[in-house]
Amino acid sequence: MGLDVWLLLGAGIVIAAIVAVRVAHRSGLPSLLIFLGFGLLVGESGFGLQFENPQLAQEIGLIALAIILAEGGLTTTWSHVKGAIPTALVLATVGVGVSIAAVAVPVHLILGMDWRTAFLLGAILASTDAAAVFSVLRRLPLPSRLAGILEAESGLNDAPTVIAVMLLSAATSPSLGVALFEVVLELVVGAAVGLAVAPLGAYALRRIALPVSGLYPIAVLALAFVAYAGATLLHGSGFLAIYLAALVMGNSRMPHRASSRGFAEGVAWLAQIGLFVMLGMLASPSEMPSAIVPGLVAGLILVAVARPLSIIVSALLARLMRVDRLAWREQAFLSWAGLRGAVPIVLATIPWAATSVPDGTAKFVFNEVFVIVIVYTLLQGPTLPFVAKLLKLTTLDEARDLEVESAPLEELNADLLQVKVPPTSMLHGVEIFELRLPSDAQVTLIVRDGRTFVPTDSTRIRVDDQLLVVTTAACRDTVERRMRAISRKGKLAGWFGERGT
Repeated sequence: MGLDVWLLLGAGIVIAAIVAVRVAHRSGLPSLLIFLGFGLLVGESGFGLQFENPQLAQEIGLIALAIILAEGGLTTTWSHVKGAIPTALVLATVGVGVSIAAVAVPVHLILGMDWRTAFLLGAILASTDAAAVFSVLRRLPLPSRLAGILEAESGLNDAPTVIAVMLLSAATSPSLGVALFEVVLELVVGAAVGLAVAPLGAYALRRIALPVSGLYPIAVLALAFVAYAGATLLHGSGFLAIYLAALVMGNSRMPHRASSRGFAEGVAWLAQIGLFVMLGMLASPSEMPSAIVPGLVAGLILVAVARPLSIIVSALLARLMRVDRLAWREQAFLSWAGLRGAVPIVLATIPWAATSVPDGTAKFVFNEVFVIVIVYTLLQGPTLPFVAKLLKLTTLDEARDLEVESAPLEELNADLLQVKVPPTSMLHGVEIFELRLPSDAQVTLIVRDGRTFVPTDSTRIRVDDQLLVVTTAACRDTVERRMRAISRKGKLAGWFGERGT
């Protein structure tokens, strides 16, 4: 086929995938299932396009996962996850180790897999998927602490699982002590590189005036990949580096931060579509039947035994360390919300591409993982709202957080904040003077029903208003906290102990 035909086919798939996102959003299904379906449709059992290159799939898959992690870091609000980081770190390290062992032992005993393959399967299935978690959980009205744990865990646990799969796929597997040392070393190096690149990058972007605003989002994503590639070259975890770098930059004072987040979201969606379609093409439906029963058994072990056990052990350790106390309802939801998606399928291409793992074994593991992801995502994804409601973890009566975007006014050392008032916000009816903003901040403009006007002190704020607030850089955080506090508890927020954090 000519280039024009490939372009037409690719554009058609992307447009169909974008339309399918709406269907997935309404049904509660993670969109990955629809994208995988497109891949199967155009693959060998559909339109007949052949793609049987696990090495290329692995390389493309790892880059796509890096983009998805970068988007996750850039769009995560630090104030929402900072309290959840210690628990998420325990889940992403100790929890991953418990999950690997809790899958490997039953799989070896029940399905008769050799120990190496059993542990390899456990490692592949140990990581929750950032794309699936972000797409599903950000639409659920969960307590911010619980949502923060899930988001941070999905961003952090890719790194140790990738390292574990790489070690188990190597020609000579190291001893347990050596393996643990290598895992810790790679995580430390990755974290160091990510936390070094991000502040320097944010500082440079604040000081360098680029001629076109559209260059800033590109620069941000490029800096994230500087962290990824730099950590990889230093034998560190590129996934941890890119996630931490994006998280720091996404919460720093940077020019056009909102547009950088929007650009990252668009690129991440494109990466997800391409990744899932490619993995669907790589799969061979004709070989799937033999993997259905073993896959269902392994998936049941993962969902019913390994994930809950990893949550229980991690929660106990977090309590002993005095970093968090998870109630049984929260542990139950965390157990059910451990969504798997593209990450396990991409990780399954690593042993398939490795010469040290027999091709038949590696392909069977890939087919098993493919079955597990489809069946259990189809089971878990749509039921998460029901489970959250059943466990009384939903917060439907609380106002959603305000969306705040800023455009730095560098010469004045000031920020222009755009505040959108959501339907359930208690800002409705509050007069401008009742906001009691710092003296260095002022509501300068209100956009209401398509009309723009300058408010007075007695102007009442209404739902769906957009407020433009000019504030000095030093007061910006105080202004944001005050606006969020009033949005949640009204003009007497301080009396209720609400601080907008």
